[in-house]
Amino acid sequence: MKINALSLLIFCFFLIGNISVIAQDEFNYDESKVPAYSLPDPFVSQSGKIITNANTWEFVRRPEIITLFEDHVYGQVPKDFDAITFELAGEDKSAMGGQAHLKEVDITVTKNEKQITIRLILFLPNGQTTPSPVFLLINHRNHENIDPTRQVKMDFWPAEKLIERGYAAAAFHVQDVSNDNKDTFKEDILETLYPEQLQMANGMRGLGAWAWGAMRVMDYFERDPQVDASKAGVVGHSRGGKASLWTGAQDTRWAITLSNDSGCGGAAISRRKFGETVKRINTNFPYWFTDNFDKYNDNEDALPIDQHMLISSIAPRAVYVASAVEDEWADPKGEFLSLKIGTRVYRDIFNLPVDLPAQLPAINQPTHLPYVGHHIREGKHNLTAYDWEQFMDFADLLYAR
Repeated sequence: MKINALSLLIFCFFLIGNISVIAQDEFNYDESKVPAYSLPDPFVSQSGKIITNANTWEFVRRPEIITLFEDHVYGQVPKDFDAITFELAGEDKSAMGGQAHLKEVDITVTKNEKQITIRLILFLPNGQTTPSPVFLLINHRNHENIDPTRQVKMDFWPAEKLIERGYAAAAFHVQDVSNDNKDTFKEDILETLYPEQLQMANGMRGLGAWAWGAMRVMDYFERDPQVDASKAGVVGHSRGGKASLWTGAQDTRWAITLSNDSGCGGAAISRRKFGETVKRINTNFPYWFTDNFDKYNDNEDALPIDQHMLISSIAPRAVYVASAVEDEWADPKGEFLSLKIGTRVYRDIFNLPVDLPAQLPAINQPTHLPYVGHHIREGKHNLTAYDWEQFMDFADLLYAR
């Protein structure tokens, strides 16, 4: 096939243009190139008042921070609905070779005569005479990761290990509330129960819907006598970790909020622009965050909050941030700095003994303090058996107090 001069010229312009785009899309993995930045102060209210005590934090500053995240990052999380019901859809009292009691529970929420149903998978340890503490996984990966038959077992949700340690293992799939897909994310609670949110610049989107789903699971935990809802942890990995942090910030019923490799829009400081950036996450996943978040593409310094304040809003309840050393896209250092800065509230407002190291801790050397936990493990972007072991160790210490 012959290529004439005009075709060759067009091809050259196309190639140059794409090289330019590629160059623009390079991401920073060099700590020396992190820009200078100044973080908003969690201890100063919007009226300029210095926050010095728990009462002012709880009734003034914390609500301000939550509202700022609603308006600029995650969108509102509507609390209103007409009815919620719980139906036992399946049960096996001798699951896992007799070690566990499996319940598959359909949580149905009704609003304006329309309904959606969340399928909760719950394993409870047999032989316990008191209600079990529980970990809930917000699962965005393939359904087989939370297989209730246990024919497929994955470290992403090592339910057997949780049962062995005396914890209930719970999970739901985000598809039940908002599919993790830009074309179909509206089809569940957004179009069915809360269509008005889609018209709002600060309306709920995908991650907020997942948090909403976790809250409805907590509604069930509070009604199941075999579950100790006062000892419940919400866990998420990656995009699920962003949702778990937003869940814990919104809903004070969770004893522990745990994020794993949550990165940009999760635990990592946005202003560092290390690895994934606000622009990149909004471009790739425009359905995760509220529309207002687009204003901060290449404009992170204009944000009235940053992710350290999301962590601070969880205080005084326990928070855990986990990272992986090879997961530079999620900015492990930025996640740790956010935890360290954000948990000043635990120390300065609630007088809790929080003293994280000055530098990012060594690999596979967890830091488990009262109400604050952290580890960075070897390996890549994933939720592993090692991560779960640290989460359970931390919970053991917290609940023993």
